[in-house]
Amino acid sequence: MAAMVHSHGNQELKNPGPFQTPAGIKTSLYALIGVGLATFVAAVMTHPTRAWASFLMNHFYFMSIAIGGLFFAAIQWLTGAMWSAPVRRVSESFTAYLPIALLMFVVLYFGLHELYPWTHADHVKGDVVLEGKAGYLNIAFFMIRNIVAFGIWILFAKKLIGNSIAQDQTRDVRFTLNNRTWVPGFLIFFALTFTMTSFDQLMSLDPHWFSTMFGVYCFAGLFYSVLALTCIIVIYLKKQGYLEGLVNDNHLHDLGKFMFAFTVFWAYIGFSQFLLIWYANLPEETSYYLHRFESGWFYVSLFLLIGKFLVPFFLLLPRDAKRCQKTLVGVGIFMLVAQWIDDLWMVQPEFFKEGPQVGWIEIGVTLGFIGLFGTMVARFLAKNNVVAIGDPNLAESVFHHHQ
Repeated sequence: MAAMVHSHGNQELKNPGPFQTPAGIKTSLYALIGVGLATFVAAVMTHPTRAWASFLMNHFYFMSIAIGGLFFAAIQWLTGAMWSAPVRRVSESFTAYLPIALLMFVVLYFGLHELYPWTHADHVKGDVVLEGKAGYLNIAFFMIRNIVAFGIWILFAKKLIGNSIAQDQTRDVRFTLNNRTWVPGFLIFFALTFTMTSFDQLMSLDPHWFSTMFGVYCFAGLFYSVLALTCIIVIYLKKQGYLEGLVNDNHLHDLGKFMFAFTVFWAYIGFSQFLLIWYANLPEETSYYLHRFESGWFYVSLFLLIGKFLVPFFLLLPRDAKRCQKTLVGVGIFMLVAQWIDDLWMVQPEFFKEGPQVGWIEIGVTLGFIGLFGTMVARFLAKNNVVAIGDPNLAESVFHHHQ
C-alpha cells in the first residue's frame, strides 16, 4: 500500500493493491461449488424438472450480474463519470464470471427438453403458434445465437476491462478515451442481445406468451442486483482496509441513491408491463399473470410488490440510511434475495402451478452458483488492483467528495 497513485495538492492517494483473499473464503467457495455439483447431480436423477428449473434460474441470475457489471462500468466511461472511479473496479470484477456463464449455458443444452415445450416436435405439430415460431424457436438456432452473444460479450469485456487494467500501469488517459469509443457499440449490442437472451431463456418457457417489455423488465432486475452487490463488496473491502482514503460516505451515498432509484425503476417497469397486459385483457397475454396470482404464487407476487419494491424504497429513503454501512449491506442482501425470488417467479410457475418449490435442490444448486461466481470474482480481485488506480478521474472523485 505504499505506492503513490495520484496527488491532489499536498495530499496523496495510495495504491491498495490486489485483494488478498483469506484462505477461509477460498475454502468456503470451493465447498459451495462441491455442494452445488453434488446437489445438481442427485437432483437430475431424482427430480429432473426441479433440477433444471433451478439450474436455469440461477444461470440467468448470475449471468445477468456478470454482464451487468460490464454495463455499469460502460456507462461510467461513456458519461465520464467522476464519482464512480474508486468503486468501478468492483463491478468490473463481475465480468470474470462470463466465461463460466457461457459454460453453464452449454450445460443447459442437456436440459432443454425438460424445460422448453418448443423442443418437442409432437408438441409443436398442430399448434399454429408454435409452428409459426419454429423458424426462431429451434434448438440449433437457439444455441448458436446465444453462444455468439456470450462470445461477443466476453470479447467486449476483454477489450474494455483490459484497457482499464492496463491503465493501472501507464496512467495513460488514452485508455479511457479508447473505451469511450468502444462503449457505444457495446451498449447497443448489449441492449439487443440481453433482450434476446431474456426472451430465449425465460420468456420461451411459455412459448405462447409474449411481452415486448420483458427484456426491459429483466434489465431492471439486472441493474437492481448489480448495484446491490457492488455496494456490499465495496463496503466489505472498505472494512478490510483496502479502500481507506479512497471510498468515503459520499461514495456510499451515491451507490445508495442508485440502489434507491433502480428500486423505483424496477417497480415502474414491472407495473407498466402488468398494466398493459391486464387492461388489454387478451387471453394469450393474461395467462402469464393469472397463474401467478393463484395458489401459492399469489404470496410470491405479493412479496415482489411489498418486498422487492416497498421495503428497499422506504429503508433507503432517508439520507442517513444511504450513508450507513450496516443499512446498505442489509438492504443490499435483501435486494439480492428479492431478485432471486423474482427469477424464481419467472421460471417455476411454468412447471409448478400449485406454488413455489424451495427445498434442498433449489438451495443446493444456488449455493453452487454462488461458489462459482464468488470464486471468479475473488480471483479477479486477487490478480488486479481493487481500485482503478490509473483512472484520470480518481483523484478528483476522492478529494471532491471530501469537500
